[in-house]
Amino acid sequence: MKRSIAAVLAGLLLGVGPAPVLAAKPLDVRIVTTLGTIVVRLEAAKAPKTVANFLHYVDAKTYDGSSFYRTVYKKNEPRAPFEVIQGGLNARGGGANLPVVLEPTSGSGLRNTDGALAMARTNDPNSATTEFFLDIGDARYLDAGGPLGAGYAVFGHVVRGLDVVRKIHEAASQGEALLPPIRIVTMRRA
Repeated sequence: MKRSIAAVLAGLLLGVGPAPVLAAKPLDVRIVTTLGTIVVRLEAAKAPKTVANFLHYVDAKTYDGSSFYRTVYKKNEPRAPFEVIQGGLNARGGGANLPVVLEPTSGSGLRNTDGALAMARTNDPNSATTEFFLDIGDARYLDAGGPLGAGYAVFGHVVRGLDVVRKIHEAASQGEALLPPIRIVTMRRA
């Protein structure tokens, strides 16, 4: 019985169905922002469901026109045990924002370290949809088994543009809100 692409994707995101077949070569995504370009390499072999979720939204151009809107920075959150920039809020298009099943760092072997790309979520570990964050410095506090329990799914890392990540991180903010948000112009496979 043939299933539609939407049904296969929904199954993958919900944790049912076969694992996605992804290319053996590196999967890079170019994030063009108003402050410069960041290139992230996705870890499809270690976090296949999370990578498939992210690529679905990249390919649907869901992130175009969205923004990095949050910065957790020692200057604005002196007691925060990690530092990140977060983006993807109010991403548009790309079909339903189906939550992806958490692929914890304890299973993937990936870690929330400097330049890591991870999915943002609510208190429900299986609630990630379009929002993501980039770690600045050591953020292993966000790994599975730590104080936050299930942790956050890492699925890639910055290979170019860490200086741009730091510029966004240090941009003007009020509390954790970047003011103004840093616009994501486009996001495409590289």
